[in-house]
Amino acid sequence: MSTPTTTEQAGLRSRLPDPTAFFPEEVGMLAGGMAAVVGNGLIPRTTVGLVQLRAGQLVGSTYHTVRQAGLLREAGEPEERITAVASWRDAPYFTGPERVALELVEAVLSPNPSGERVPDELYDRARGHYDERALWTLIMAIGQICFFIPVALIAKPIPGRPLGENYTG
Repeated sequence: MSTPTTTEQAGLRSRLPDPTAFFPEEVGMLAGGMAAVVGNGLIPRTTVGLVQLRAGQLVGSTYHTVRQAGLLREAGEPEERITAVASWRDAPYFTGPERVALELVEAVLSPNPSGERVPDELYDRARGHYDERALWTLIMAIGQICFFIPVALIAKPIPGRPLGENYTG
């Protein structure tokens, strides 16, 4: 089975038009504010990308996995690290802070039928790598991708297309 090319995807359309057509100031303000917090330099951009890639994988969003993997490649991340995000627990490619960040996003997005999603032990390990402001930045990075997950899953923008070319209408 061959992978569809960009040409074969030309006829694909998202389910909904660009949300900025309805909420031009609000969406821009929300997205810009989150980007400013997440981009404050307290968490490496690579860590943010790894966390957001893992979030896309966990929720089954092709749009987010393609987008985040592409951004990581553009930033010069080795293919081994990008590919290994799906199996990060036994992959030798990640630092301690990256591992705890990946564990946190999994805890937030995965049910835990036997207890709370983020137990004290995980929080304490995160505090071992991040001060309070950096931990808030990491929380906002997880929140940023969680804000856009419903957009990808419900509106279904086309994976791999530039943002401006993703919506109907």
